[in-house]
Amino acid sequence: MRKTPIVAVNDLKPKILKPKTSGMTFSTSRVSAAANPAVGREPDVKLGKAAAGPEFSALAQASILIVDDEPGMRNFLVRTLAPRCKLVDEAADTDQASRKLDSNRYDVVILDNIMPGKNGVDWLAEQRAVGFFADAILITAYADLDTAIQALRAGAADFVLKPFRSNQILNAVARCLDRVRLQRENYVLRYALRASSDRTFLRDNLIGQSAATLRVRETIARVARLPTSILLTGESGTGKEVAARSIHSLSDRADKPFVPVNCAAIPPDMIEAELFGHIKGAFTGADSGREGLFLYAHGGTLFLDEIGELPLPMQSKLLRVLEDRRVRPVGSEREVPVDLRFIFATNAELEKEVEKGRFRADLFYRLNVMQIRLPLLKDRGDDVQELATIFMSKLSVQLGMPPVPIDASVRAALASYDWPGNVRELRNLIERALILGAFPDDFAGPRNNGQSAPADSLAELERRHILGVLKEVNGNREEAARRLGISRKTIDRKCALWDV
Repeated sequence: MRKTPIVAVNDLKPKILKPKTSGMTFSTSRVSAAANPAVGREPDVKLGKAAAGPEFSALAQASILIVDDEPGMRNFLVRTLAPRCKLVDEAADTDQASRKLDSNRYDVVILDNIMPGKNGVDWLAEQRAVGFFADAILITAYADLDTAIQALRAGAADFVLKPFRSNQILNAVARCLDRVRLQRENYVLRYALRASSDRTFLRDNLIGQSAATLRVRETIARVARLPTSILLTGESGTGKEVAARSIHSLSDRADKPFVPVNCAAIPPDMIEAELFGHIKGAFTGADSGREGLFLYAHGGTLFLDEIGELPLPMQSKLLRVLEDRRVRPVGSEREVPVDLRFIFATNAELEKEVEKGRFRADLFYRLNVMQIRLPLLKDRGDDVQELATIFMSKLSVQLGMPPVPIDASVRAALASYDWPGNVRELRNLIERALILGAFPDDFAGPRNNGQSAPADSLAELERRHILGVLKEVNGNREEAARRLGISRKTIDRKCALWDV
């Protein structure tokens, strides 16, 4: 059945419906008198002058899918959105729209409700059930409460009434994009806060002028702008996340998300849902669908730390994602394309893990395209002095404590100490000194005559420092390891060596 002809907005009486619901925004306009259930089709829009301005800047990187059986409506929306958006696709029916969703990823879908075969609300509900996470804007002339409730239940983010002007649909799309951006940023920030331990400072800068640090910085500058995956190796506390953030900040994805993920911190039974997302009802407690961290990082950089701790079943799924660049949310029948730069990190020797059967050989060779090894703090020369000064300055402000002077004996101890916990242990030492108001005597060495610790006392200095921390925590090795920034196994090994 044919649609009614275009009706000038000024000739119509306003009929505005503003349902009060949560979770969905309703854009209202003047509704055609001809739009009623007796008419099988909806009226066209008022072709107003396209709006422009900085308020629509969010559209520049957006991918939009238009689903409407009326060529005139599709043409109007394409002419309105195409000059402002990265990609605008169109589909004449829900079957064609489903095929496009299978092969492409869209930020927003603009969906007509009344179409032959299947209406927009029913199709949207079906897509939500198989793993469709993008925002949907429903356009319709039927402004009844039942339709609004059905759209809300199906997962529509906005509801635009016909006829509408171009700036109304632009505003609706911009609202969706801003809301999704804020949602993702909020989730990633909350996740980073939960996953981080003591990475408070120097997150984006590799500090130091030693030869070892300069070599790493030069390598980072060479690979940052390439799409190549990077494997960062080195002992715990050497600054692998700092290096990953440096790579991201120097890349052409610097204005896109950087999402750090600690694979060892996620329970094995939840890691697939955390990384790939899940649909509603995929498992007990999944009351709603959610995008995973891979999709939150879309367009940017995904940093997978402690990759050696990834469970074997997930290793095969990660390998498939790396090869196909598509993820399948838990419970979903659809794979979603992703555009990501991958950076991996581990403090394990993956070659040995492969030999022991704990890490897939094919995944290791897929990760190990470009490897950057982070040097130990003890091999970075005077970097330890520069880092100590920066930590003292910043932590004193954060804690509201006066800085503790770093005198000659302390600097000598800093230079001679072995630093098994690397930069993280140094930061913890500075924080402890600020809390106590002085460096521990067993660390700084003799302070009454200003003499530096002898060069042959490295092992003894390490022993006294670790035992001193153990004494402070009443022998709690777990807490001592946390304060020192080293693993519990290191504490156990040292204590066994010292017969403690």
